[in-house]
Amino acid sequence: MSTLGKPKLFTILHHYTQAHFTSDLMAGIIVGIVALPLAIAFGIASGVSPEKGIITAVVAGFIISLLGGSRVQIGGPTGAFIVIVYGIVQQYGEAGLLVATLMAGALLILLGIFRLGAVIKFIPYPIIIGFTAGIAVTIFTTQIADLLGLKFGNEPIPADFVGKWILYFRHIHSIDWWNAAVSALSILLITVTPRFSRKIPGSLIAIVVVTIAVYLLKSYAGIGTIDTIGDRFSIRAELPDVALPALNWDAVRELFPVAITIAILGAIESLLSATVADGMIGDKHDSNTELIAQGAANLIAPLFGGIPATGAIARTMANINNGGRSPMAGIIHAVVLLLILLFLMPLAQYIPMACLAGVLAVVAYNMSGWRSVKAFMKNPVADVSVLLITFFLTVVFDLTIAIEVGLLIACVLFMRRVMETTEISVIRNELDPHQESDFVLHEENLKIPPGIEIYEINGPYFFGIATRFEEMMSQMGDRPHVRIIRMRKVPFIDSTGMHNLSNLCRMSQREKTTIVLSGVNEAVHKTLRKTGFYELLGEENICPNINAALDRALELTKRPAATLSSLPSASE
Repeated sequence: MSTLGKPKLFTILHHYTQAHFTSDLMAGIIVGIVALPLAIAFGIASGVSPEKGIITAVVAGFIISLLGGSRVQIGGPTGAFIVIVYGIVQQYGEAGLLVATLMAGALLILLGIFRLGAVIKFIPYPIIIGFTAGIAVTIFTTQIADLLGLKFGNEPIPADFVGKWILYFRHIHSIDWWNAAVSALSILLITVTPRFSRKIPGSLIAIVVVTIAVYLLKSYAGIGTIDTIGDRFSIRAELPDVALPALNWDAVRELFPVAITIAILGAIESLLSATVADGMIGDKHDSNTELIAQGAANLIAPLFGGIPATGAIARTMANINNGGRSPMAGIIHAVVLLLILLFLMPLAQYIPMACLAGVLAVVAYNMSGWRSVKAFMKNPVADVSVLLITFFLTVVFDLTIAIEVGLLIACVLFMRRVMETTEISVIRNELDPHQESDFVLHEENLKIPPGIEIYEINGPYFFGIATRFEEMMSQMGDRPHVRIIRMRKVPFIDSTGMHNLSNLCRMSQREKTTIVLSGVNEAVHKTLRKTGFYELLGEENICPNINAALDRALELTKRPAATLSSLPSASE
């Protein structure tokens, strides 16, 4: 598990040169321009005002680059949070969003302090694909009304996926073709721009071109049905004052599950982005330091009205591709966005809502990872089931339920696979020395004397396998004098396995059968000592290998019945 280290910014300063700064300056300016339309679109789609998306990119982006464990990570609002944030705002208002984001920030800091950065990476891949694709579908669904210019009168838009689509189909006749044309043109420009320019983002070109075109149409052609940001929002070109929330226990209790979802999603996305970036620049990020930086960003940004933030893969890749190689590029990107917010933000009121919907439609398409989903369908049915269930729950219900249920199903399937890999076999007549590794080789097979049975457990002896072993003992139905249990391939034993083994020993003692353990490793030995198992079984009946176990079994079988019955019992 990785250790806690210094932020990357402070590790590169002693060899930072003017050439490095020049490269970071250019990358930071370009990434700031790339982030502008996305920050506005994410803010609006999340149910808050457009400048709050930029405020998040400014404050969170600055903190993540200043304190983060990656050299090139760019932080800010991302599409993954849209669904969660929108739901919180609708149900609890912006005050509730502030509380949930602050709690998520605190959780991320704790994950980093307790060095759990590596653990986050253990979340199963099917769950990540499932809820990412589900979020993409949900984002696209929320943009249908603006993409087509649908009008619903005074009818409220339902919060759930099915309700939205029912409403859309019921009002499909209200399509405004001017808005639909604006959306189509925006998507077309975003799609074709990379063929001509890799430096300037297609979303920026689409916003500039389409905004100018719509302004001319509204001013000189009398087309007034195309809604713009200014028609729906009042834009403030300034950083707001710091506002502390009115915390109360009821709000904390209700929003805590949502805060956990924000923290988990933020941790996954930021560490995934940092890992991808490592492969491109040949570096290694500090996952725990990165989580602390993400937590600090989500603690401070909401105080200025910001929304949840995390590492943004697309902007991080843009930073790398344009020459950014240190956290200075991320800091410069935040400064560029701040200057835009203070001096150019009033121009944002002319941006058409249909254009932003087109930007988000492309974001949703790229986020869906449909090629990964298609390729994943060739995997085992159990893994595909986890993906589909997570996807379905994300779309139909919400991300919190999807992550909880997805993790639960993944854990159950994992335990099932471990159980399937743990084998239990019974050996009665002889052992083939050429297939063994824990006793001295003989030329002939090793005979097992009458009255002795050998059982071998190959795999972890945990609660999933303990009951199966007990059932196998019962099905055998016989009562040998000595039952040897070979545990040379048991890496660990948990409390349920220990309880099961203790019960087996007590039951065997009542049936005048002695249990002898063979090949117990040191980790299992420690567990046996701590739980007092030696007192129950007797330390002389725990042998280092099968030779010693057979010698002990022969010694026991030669004793008279009275002696056997005097071995430790359940009451001793």
